[in-house]
Amino acid sequence: MPFLPGPSILSGSDAPAGPGEEAAEIFTDLNLGQVVGAAVRGREGYDLAPFFSAPLQDPAAIVYRQRVCAELEDPGVRRLVDAFAAAMRAVHGSIERSRRAGYRYQKLAWHLDAAALYSAAVERLAGDLGAAGVRSEGLRALAGYLVAYTSSEPFRWLVGEVGALRAELARISYALAIRGPRIAVRRYAGEPDYSAEVERTFERFRQAGSRTYDFEARPHEGVNPLEEQILDQVVQLWPEPFARLRALAERADAFPDPTVLRFEREVQFLLAYLDLLAPLREAGLNVCFPTVVAERREYSAHDAYDLPLALALGHRPGQVVPNDILLSGNERVLVVTGPNQGGKTTFARTMGQLPYLARLGLPVPGRDAQLPLCDRVFTLFEQAERSESLRGRLEGELVRARQILRAASPRSLLVLNESFSGTSLHDATFLGRAVLDEILRRGAIAVYVTFVDELSRIDPAVVSLVSTVSPEDPTVRTFRVVRAVADGRAFATAIAAKYGLTYARLRGPATA
Repeated sequence: MPFLPGPSILSGSDAPAGPGEEAAEIFTDLNLGQVVGAAVRGREGYDLAPFFSAPLQDPAAIVYRQRVCAELEDPGVRRLVDAFAAAMRAVHGSIERSRRAGYRYQKLAWHLDAAALYSAAVERLAGDLGAAGVRSEGLRALAGYLVAYTSSEPFRWLVGEVGALRAELARISYALAIRGPRIAVRRYAGEPDYSAEVERTFERFRQAGSRTYDFEARPHEGVNPLEEQILDQVVQLWPEPFARLRALAERADAFPDPTVLRFEREVQFLLAYLDLLAPLREAGLNVCFPTVVAERREYSAHDAYDLPLALALGHRPGQVVPNDILLSGNERVLVVTGPNQGGKTTFARTMGQLPYLARLGLPVPGRDAQLPLCDRVFTLFEQAERSESLRGRLEGELVRARQILRAASPRSLLVLNESFSGTSLHDATFLGRAVLDEILRRGAIAVYVTFVDELSRIDPAVVSLVSTVSPEDPTVRTFRVVRAVADGRAFATAIAAKYGLTYARLRGPATA
């Protein structure tokens, strides 16, 4: 029977992951799909994308995963995990060759190779984890499981049987008697080795200094019909080891162990994300493990930045502008105003990305962060009208807003970007206020990017943020978003003057 199920390095309890139904929407609006795509590239065989759509609900489970993730940043631990991953790739390669092989005994041979590689990889991992003295609860639980597993009867049988079979098969020697088109196989009885004699015969034709014609042989994993006939006769001469070889393939509990396979996949999820962050750290950007708090709705992050944007620009120092995000006390909503192309949407995306990544138990982009445990992250971004939709843009936004507000709870985070911007100022103000009033009534937290300054003054729980420009040149965006009273300044006149689009210039005589 299979060995008892072992621990997961991603969750120390049976606490379920989040529902994930919000993932499709927010992955598009927050650009998290770009993060997932970059992280899983080169690791497609592990099917890692589903992990990014399964946020955790339990703060203890988040901390459990964070500690495993942090320990994987230790170079010694990373080396032993990478060695295990490389060994397991060889195991899967042999298993796949066994599946593809057309000849039954070649299938068994590849299966035997896979068993040998697997048992060696697991024994080495068990020893390496013990020698490394891992500290995180997840890796310590795995190390303890592997000690028990590698001492179990099924595993010890596997190691012993693989070793004995390989030794016994290596001792098989046979001779071929070729008589015209017929080949007979018999046990080797000390007959002369004619291959050496052939080499001596043709040695006399070797010329000193002659040119060597090298060629690359095509790889060939299969056996031809003649080889199959020879091997079938070998099996008849030595039936016992080949019977044991078949028994090894038929024993379901031999390998691989489900817990080992789960660790192999789970650890790649964490490594894929850590590898994604490595170039950002090298470029001087901060990354931290956040504190996730379930009881309070406060949100605090320093030097936070948009992760997908950083992945695109992070290799160039100074291109990514971090910002602080703060909701404290009774504050619930950040209303962000300011000139176009000033970083408002990037700021809002960042505020949505951090709690979601935190619930995955992963480091977040920033110097430090204390984040609320959000049950859901909702996004309401302006959507272009689609020809296949019977609804107009405004109606679509209203329907989506109603769906979000009905589903939102006091533990939800809402990210609203330029909502209702396609309508009049009066209507945008009316609709925006109605949405914000409902968010405040439900006790949720939100960030609202808008051109309507009045929305930043509707309630003491609403905080006004403004994207800033350079004091010397208002056409230059700083991409800094700070706490300030919304003043409605879009600096359109300065921008128009910079590009020669003032009224006087346009009304004047044309110039070459």
